[in-house]
Amino acid sequence: MKKIVSLVLTLVLCACACLTFASCGNTADYNVGVCQLMKHDSLDQATQGFVDALEEAMEKAGKTIDIDVQVAGESNLCATVINTFTSKKVDLIMGNATPALLAAANATKDIPVLGTSVTDYSNTFGGKVPANVSGTSDAVPFDQQAQMMIDTLGLKEGDQVGVIYCLNESNSVIQYEAVKKHFEANSITVKAYTFSDTTELQTVVTNAANNSKAIYVPSDNTVADNDNVLAAVCGDKVPVYTSYGGSVCYASLAIDYYQLGVETGKMAAEILLNGKTPADFEVKTLTPSTTFNADLCAKLGIAVDEK
Repeated sequence: MKKIVSLVLTLVLCACACLTFASCGNTADYNVGVCQLMKHDSLDQATQGFVDALEEAMEKAGKTIDIDVQVAGESNLCATVINTFTSKKVDLIMGNATPALLAAANATKDIPVLGTSVTDYSNTFGGKVPANVSGTSDAVPFDQQAQMMIDTLGLKEGDQVGVIYCLNESNSVIQYEAVKKHFEANSITVKAYTFSDTTELQTVVTNAANNSKAIYVPSDNTVADNDNVLAAVCGDKVPVYTSYGGSVCYASLAIDYYQLGVETGKMAAEILLNGKTPADFEVKTLTPSTTFNADLCAKLGIAVDEK
């Protein structure tokens, strides 16, 4: 009986060893980590575009890939997510939004790092982008955004535009300064309504709505994640213009975030499959398109020429 038990245990151990070996042999050819700052439509689309494009490229090349997508939730948790990727020695890291990209760039100089949904790479890195970093930018011509508001709303000298953004997002500060310059060149007053914590947003939006002819929101991730507050306060009373689109705004001049992610995924495929490095790529931007919310425009009395 002892011999039989011993034989059975040996067979079980061998079987386990074989399963473990097979599992090790089935590991993916490439491992990629994606750190997304938070969940909201624009960032979700960019991540999905990245994953779709990269998986398609790998399938065509006959390679396998494991893409680990993690949502940090807030800026100070991006480093924690990135550290898990560097400890696993992934082959490439993608940072979706500026805090995620910064965390990745600060964590490694050896692993290729790509960013998406980032407005200004040069400004983000103090004028010197690291050699292992590149990606795609969601920057659009901010002077054109401001002029579109002037034209569609008939803004005139003395009117005030309120700009709502989170102080923790450097992208938003860049966009605020850009539109402010254009509005003020047209004698339109600009006032920033800022916050650091989402608990302040209701009060900030209410103040902006009560004192502004119109409201401009840059591609601010925190506001986008809570734009139901904008909708509740402004609704069909105060026109809201966003740099990222969304149903809360009467109009937008914005890029397609899914396509932005696709372009980032194509870069990643070139790096992993063809030996390219981030330094081989200039930061890429997309051509924005104009969209109007017909229902909101009608409720706000905004005449739209969509030619």
